[in-house]
Amino acid sequence: MQDTWQFQIRMTVSDERALALRADPSAQSYAPLHAVLQRHHATVTCQYDAFAGYVKEAEELGTAAYPLYEWTRQTIENPEKKAKYLRSFTVYVEGEQIYSKETADSLEAELEALAREPESGIERVFKYDTNPANNPQPPRSGDHPT
Repeated sequence: MQDTWQFQIRMTVSDERALALRADPSAQSYAPLHAVLQRHHATVTCQYDAFAGYVKEAEELGTAAYPLYEWTRQTIENPEKKAKYLRSFTVYVEGEQIYSKETADSLEAELEALAREPESGIERVFKYDTNPANNPQPPRSGDHPT
């Protein structure tokens, strides 16, 4: 079963890098990061923006079909969580938010090398897998964001 897990890379960045990446998900304003993303056919998406997009779509199409609507809305309305998620970015490879271990390992190594450079603005790099035992499960109806 282990061979079937897919992976995702996320990174936490400085406020300044976050502003730049939200405006330019291909990171053209910082050549070393742009080169890594290009090599992997990747872009980054701000987690706050993704959450806000989910809430907007749910409100436009009807929240009944969006089981995480309430949790996500409460999350983005919480000032502390908003600040956290504005600095958190998911790396999408070829438009996908999960990908092979090989791809994730390569991205992780290159991004961690960049994170060692103070001018990168990359503070932390995380690798997640799709194994439910390793990840929090979606909140049950009525649960509040933590």
